[in-house]
Amino acid sequence: MKILANDGIDSSAKQQLEEMGYTVEVEHYEGNSLLDKIKEIDCIIVRSATKIRKRIIDEALITKQLKLIIRAGVGIDNIDHQYAKENNITVMNTPNSSSDAVAELAIGHMFAIARYIYLANVTMREGHWNKKQYRGIELNGKTLGLVGFGRIAKSVAKKAMALGMKVIYFDKADTVNTLEGCTAVDKDTLLKTSDFISLHIPFFEKDGPFLDRTAFQKMKKGMFLVHTARGGVIDETALLDALDAGIVERAALDVYENEPIKNMRIYTHEKLSLTPHIGAATHEAQARIGLETIEVIKHYLS
Repeated sequence: MKILANDGIDSSAKQQLEEMGYTVEVEHYEGNSLLDKIKEIDCIIVRSATKIRKRIIDEALITKQLKLIIRAGVGIDNIDHQYAKENNITVMNTPNSSSDAVAELAIGHMFAIARYIYLANVTMREGHWNKKQYRGIELNGKTLGLVGFGRIAKSVAKKAMALGMKVIYFDKADTVNTLEGCTAVDKDTLLKTSDFISLHIPFFEKDGPFLDRTAFQKMKKGMFLVHTARGGVIDETALLDALDAGIVERAALDVYENEPIKNMRIYTHEKLSLTPHIGAATHEAQARIGLETIEVIKHYLS
C-alpha cells in the first residue's frame, strides 16, 4: 500500500507503518500536484489543511487506485465523504485521539479572556503596568453553554464542572447523549443564559454559520465566546460587530473562515485572544492520532 500523509504524521507512526511494509510519503501536495499524486496512491491521510473535494476524488477515479481516506482527527467536513463512499472509497477518522487536547485549549482560552492573560502578556512586554485595567472574572459559578455534545464537548464539560461551572448544552443531532451534571437546552435558551459559550460542531456550507447576526442579538450581554471547532461556524463580521457593541465582552478563536488568517480586523482586535488552529497540536495528541491511524488501517485491511 502506498500511503500519502499529506498534512504530516507522527514520526513513530510513520516508522511503524513502514515496518509493516507500507510506503509512506509525508511531502505536502496541493493544487495540480495533488491532482496528479492522488492517482498514484492507495491511501491518503489528511488533517484540516487538505480539502478532499469532488474534483480530487474524480481524479482518483481515473486510476481507481485510491481506496482509503483517513482524517487524522475528528471532523470529516473537509472531505466530500458521501461522494467518496458512493464511489467505493472508504472514509475513516480518528475520533478518540485529540479530544482532550482541544478541550484543554478551550479551557485555556476561557482563562485567557476571563483574566486578560492574552492581552496582559502583550502590554507587559511593551512596558505597561495595567494592573487596574485588567480586573477580570472567575469561571467558578458561571454558566457554560456548549454547542455540540460530542467527545470534545464532553471533555470540556468535565473540566468546566471541576472548576465550578454550570454546564448546559445544545446538540441538534443528539440531545439524549447526556453527561451527569449537564443539562440539554434549546438553542435560544443557550444563547440567552450562557456566560460563556464554547463551540464544538462541524461546518457545512449549506447550513451557513451557526452563530450569525441574529444569534448574536439573542446573547446575554457581556458574554464570553470560545471557538475551537471549524472556520465558518461563526460569522466573523457579525462577531466583530458584537464585540464592538459589547454583546460579546471578549472572545477566543483557534479557527477561522480563511486560514492562514488575512482579516486584519480580527488579528488587531484587542478583545480577541487568537491561536493558529492548534487545538490538536500537542505531542501527546499527535502520538495518539498516529497510533489510531495505524489501527484504522489495520481495521480497513481486516
